[in-house]
Amino acid sequence: MTIADIQRILPHRYPFLLVDKIIECDWGVRAVGQKNVSINEPFFAGHFPGHPVMPGVLIMEALAQVGAVSILGVEENRGKIGFLTGLDRVRIRGQVKPGDILRLEVEMLKMRRYIGKAKGTATVEGKVVAEGELMFAIGEAE
Repeated sequence: MTIADIQRILPHRYPFLLVDKIIECDWGVRAVGQKNVSINEPFFAGHFPGHPVMPGVLIMEALAQVGAVSILGVEENRGKIGFLTGLDRVRIRGQVKPGDILRLEVEMLKMRRYIGKAKGTATVEGKVVAEGELMFAIGEAE
């Protein structure tokens, strides 16, 4: 999926759209996305000047967005919005720097009505840089 396809599903826009491409998607089950990390990212101006590192919370948000594409692309959820409601067992295992290609893999673990849980793993060049469980709710877009 291209960025245009992603924007048809997610409400996020610059500077908070944190996924550039969806490489694989099994609607409602699993998705793999990509974020091309550039020195021009707005968060690098203050985190950390002279030693730019992508904040771990934004890596987790990027994973949530990839998962949201998978869930919101399901026919019954089209036009709705996904809300990140919690994080469990999160570990930041490495730094993400300008020039990195962040691979974002999300697999749904549970879904009950409009509440769900997913496992997310972020890697750079095959090395895990962050992982954890994401809880979410699906609601009506206003």
